[in-house]
Amino acid sequence: MSGCTETGKARIAILMAVYEPQLDWLREQLESLEKQTYPNLKLYVRDDCSKTVPFAEIEQCIKECIQSFPYEIQRNEENFGSNRTFERLTEEAEGTYFAYCDQDDVWLPEKLTVLQEELERTGALLVCSDMYIIDGEGKQTAESITKIRRRHVFCSGGGLTEGLLISNFVTGCTMLVRREAAQAAVPFCPYMVHDHYIALYCSAIGEIYSLVRPLIRYRVHGRNQTSVMAGVTDRDSYRRERIDLPLHKFQWLEQYFPCKDAFREEISRRMDWMHARQNNWNRRGGAGTVWKCRRFSPLASLFELAARWLPDSVLMWAVHLSQKNMI
Repeated sequence: MSGCTETGKARIAILMAVYEPQLDWLREQLESLEKQTYPNLKLYVRDDCSKTVPFAEIEQCIKECIQSFPYEIQRNEENFGSNRTFERLTEEAEGTYFAYCDQDDVWLPEKLTVLQEELERTGALLVCSDMYIIDGEGKQTAESITKIRRRHVFCSGGGLTEGLLISNFVTGCTMLVRREAAQAAVPFCPYMVHDHYIALYCSAIGEIYSLVRPLIRYRVHGRNQTSVMAGVTDRDSYRRERIDLPLHKFQWLEQYFPCKDAFREEISRRMDWMHARQNNWNRRGGAGTVWKCRRFSPLASLFELAARWLPDSVLMWAVHLSQKNMI
């Protein structure tokens, strides 16, 4: 159902997953949703079974902040994680477009209006934008995501699937997706963040467009789910997070990705590269294949070819430089 209003604007469903929210940040996010200039919205919220923040307090915060459009709020029976929570929201929501929302950012008032106009102008399945970076106090620290993630490169058009098999340029809280594409992508890959998987699916069946224009204030703090080298604390965790987990991703895609037949060869080549990286890291050969396939990720390939021989202290020094966006 589109839920068109007398203005002729189709409904945008805002899908918000929350877990242990810091209520002042949540309130700031909700207030920014209330200020959106787009005239036909509905908010869907799922609390992922927060342990210390009472559900009643989350409900009350939403009730106080959202006055001009309808909302629904539900609570997971158990903790599913953000990926499955967004998956459930995607299955349940109604509207012509879906906008995915985190609990701690701030959207500019024109965000949804600009994205919806770009979606219709281009005919794309998904559009996304750049973002200002703010800290825990709300102070702006960077004018673009590219200033804190130097390898983040925005792309637009068709033929983006091969690149998205390895890395993602779509940040979920900035994207607007056509409902039919988002729901057709379910089930989400359990080894990918929801935004990356939705972008991969949309790129496989249509086009994606990026607006190199900040439309939200993206809060970067110590509890963010995604960051450069997230979860890497030593040599073993690097292998788990940067090699084993992506290999599981490709194994899942090989079996379950709806568009796997069209990209079977590309998935297979990347799996060969991932197996070689795993063998190289474990000092069981594979270096030749890592070097041969380095085009898939030149920096990761070169780093791992050298890092397998480095002392742990030097390895972690290099990881810390990457986490600080210095390499």
